[in-house]
Amino acid sequence: SLQNDSVVAGGGAIEMELSKYLRDYSRTIPGKQQLLIGAYAKALEIIPRQLCDNAGFDATNILNKLRANHAQVGPGEPR
Repeated sequence: SLQNDSVVAGGGAIEMELSKYLRDYSRTIPGKQQLLIGAYAKALEIIPRQLCDNAGFDATNILNKLRANHAQVGPGEPR
């Protein structure tokens, strides 16, 4: 049974932050480069998703928490 589903620092946090940065950056670029950067950003989220799956957590729930946390806090600020 699942006892604690809190977000753990380091458990894919870097990949989620890079993904957020790349998604935001891709919105400023026209053309095919926008799609390529967006796809790369999405691919980075596979790492925390796989960590969640391997640990037996609900990956969708945890990734939503990570996205929300990264959206609230600015770059370089502690989480």
